[in-house]
Amino acid sequence: MSSSRDALRARYDRATADLDPPFAIVDLDAFDANSAAMLGRAAGKPLRVPSKSVRVRALIDRALAQPGWRGVMAYTLPEAIWLAGQGTSGDILVAYPTADRAALHRLATDEKLAATVTVMVDSTAQLDLIDAVVPASERAGAVRVCIDLDGSWRPARGVHIGVRRSPVHSARQAGELAAAIAGRAGFRLVGLMCYEAQIAGLGDAPPGRPVRGALIRAIQSRSFPELLARRAAVVAEVRRHADLEFVNGGGTGSVQATAQDPAVTEVAAGSGLFGPWLFDGYRRWRPQPAAFFAMSVVRRPDARVATVLGGGWIASGETSPTRQPLPWLPEGLELIGTEGAGEVQTPLVGPGAAGLRLGDRVYFRHAKAGELCEHVNEVHLVSGDTIVDVVPTYRGEGKVFL
Repeated sequence: MSSSRDALRARYDRATADLDPPFAIVDLDAFDANSAAMLGRAAGKPLRVPSKSVRVRALIDRALAQPGWRGVMAYTLPEAIWLAGQGTSGDILVAYPTADRAALHRLATDEKLAATVTVMVDSTAQLDLIDAVVPASERAGAVRVCIDLDGSWRPARGVHIGVRRSPVHSARQAGELAAAIAGRAGFRLVGLMCYEAQIAGLGDAPPGRPVRGALIRAIQSRSFPELLARRAAVVAEVRRHADLEFVNGGGTGSVQATAQDPAVTEVAAGSGLFGPWLFDGYRRWRPQPAAFFAMSVVRRPDARVATVLGGGWIASGETSPTRQPLPWLPEGLELIGTEGAGEVQTPLVGPGAAGLRLGDRVYFRHAKAGELCEHVNEVHLVSGDTIVDVVPTYRGEGKVFL
């Protein structure tokens, strides 16, 4: 075991000696270091924190308290309304379109909410839905909207590289939607968002997969110049119809590159605060691991295997081993291919398994960031070898938005 990982395990064991797994911890020293590193990479452009990558109000507040972080990117409208009511931020962008009629009614009939929350649109049909819920004449204020621009790369007809989000891909399409919004009573176009998933969301150096890494790097090197030119043209076209307050782009995996785009005014970055293990596959920057969950060793089937109770906290996305949690401490542990991370038990093998005894903790890293918090009611905040606070997750506050 490397001395650094050995020391880290010992530090967490001392801090959590009075706790029984399962529990989650966030190392504030690593969290703050990751925050500072991303701010440095943003080179003066503000960072907006995506709440889905954190899902702990106290930690969203901690990030926003640092100069350079500004505003929240929520993932649902009910969540945005809740965060606004808690005073988390006066600038909340909902990153995905909504069809929640009750939440839309609250937004459109509350003057403060209407001034705080911006909803995402990519078609006039979404405007029609809002109009059907609350006609423009009955609103407390204009509904703030943001256009979602598709950031995928389409190098040839029928080829789509990136996630499938908005149907708005070209400057012409963006201009037509912007004109429709500008000419419609009860709406105010304030922003443009473009998430370049094939750049920000794909690690370009996946461990043990050099061919895949080379292919990803080739895609990124060719798709990013195309996006820069297209995004600049889109912003120019949209600005013909509205005075945009912000142009949002990027993610943790592309903070530095996206911040260099003159068309972008702010960058979204949240997963880097927790440092989930998928980001170990990035060459540009790798956040420090900051968020962990612990499970207890409860049996030893044989001398090679140590089994923990639970552990199957699987991440969303395509079904593959990359969505499983990573046993991190002690070093030298691996999942068994035929079982993986199980609902009620997870067998572990590898050099680190031999020394584990019943009752020992194994610290896992989630594949993603905020999804970890859907499994626990509270997070123990660690600084040095001490728990300095215990704070509720969304789930601990009785909030489950998706």
